[in-house]
Amino acid sequence: MSPRYIGLMSGTSLDGVDGVILQADPEGLHVTHAHHLPMPEDLRRNLLDLNSPGHNEIHLAALATNRLMQIHAQVVKALLGSAKLKAIDISAIGVHGQTIRHQPGPVGACVDPQTPWWGYTVQLCNPALLAELCGMTVVSDFRSRDVAAGGQGAPLVPAFHQALFGQSDAFVAVVNVGGMANVSLLAPGQDTLGFDTGPGNVLMDLWCEAHTGRIYDADGAWAASGHPHDALLEAFLAEPYFSQRGARSTGRDLFNRHWLDSKLRAFTELPPQDVQATLLALTVQSISKAIPPGVTRCVVCGGGALNGALMQGLRQRLHPTNVSPSGAWGMPPMEVEAAAFAWLARQTLLGLPGNVPQVTGARGPRVLGTIHPA
Repeated sequence: MSPRYIGLMSGTSLDGVDGVILQADPEGLHVTHAHHLPMPEDLRRNLLDLNSPGHNEIHLAALATNRLMQIHAQVVKALLGSAKLKAIDISAIGVHGQTIRHQPGPVGACVDPQTPWWGYTVQLCNPALLAELCGMTVVSDFRSRDVAAGGQGAPLVPAFHQALFGQSDAFVAVVNVGGMANVSLLAPGQDTLGFDTGPGNVLMDLWCEAHTGRIYDADGAWAASGHPHDALLEAFLAEPYFSQRGARSTGRDLFNRHWLDSKLRAFTELPPQDVQATLLALTVQSISKAIPPGVTRCVVCGGGALNGALMQGLRQRLHPTNVSPSGAWGMPPMEVEAAAFAWLARQTLLGLPGNVPQVTGARGPRVLGTIHPA
């Protein structure tokens, strides 16, 4: 097999599709090329709508999926062009797809009381179409096997974080701040741990768009113009999710506009920028509370690493821990998650587990993903 893999990721923030070429060699893991395509606005709207029940959603989801795969294929073409490679030079594409539902825990009444799980996770993806468009092997559907084994199906990045950022002489926390935020705890000589901490950018993005027309708050500048409101922050943090222990994951199923509106009913007089500042404080505090004593290095990746106000908040809360974007440790923040799915595709082809049971809660290690050959 070639040591090169392509990873494709369109995250909860729906800002676009990130793609990388990951090379795995004896010296380690390296991203050699990266490409980003912004999400067309109409498709972004369609995907947002599909996060909630609606009329004719099966048909609309199928159309949105196929269009999303075409964008993924464009990213693959751009990567191959910039690297001067052909399809045969890549072992596989690892593609996550677009999550529109994530309900890994008990959902409703279980038809078989002896069954220890009754949940699901849904990512919009058409790997057969992507394989046809690219002429390459495609590995997808990474979450389902972990969920079938009683796990949360997320986060799946801690094993990759361990391979990339783990140190023999330092307790490292890797924080990915996308639409949602998750943390991987990498302590020397101990099991890798990790979980979703809660909302990353998702609530800030939707509030910013509703009040400014911009789909995100660049550098956290709007949040920095406001003042966090203590009582509202307390109301946010009263959400039971933040007090859960053990394996946990979340998404737009919980942290969405309905959730935010329900918390704001008693705070209708607050200026919008103060709400934004409080949402940023929510992300900072929920992440900071997940970082245990003893962590000496906090590596931040995802879009949140580009938010100056958020990074400043993390540095203040976690002082004296070294808090820095992942680029300082060899991989730019917007490349890490796509690279993780390239690595997961490699694990699948090698017949190696991709999950960490103590992270997801699965009954054991599992080889993840389904393979569509070239």
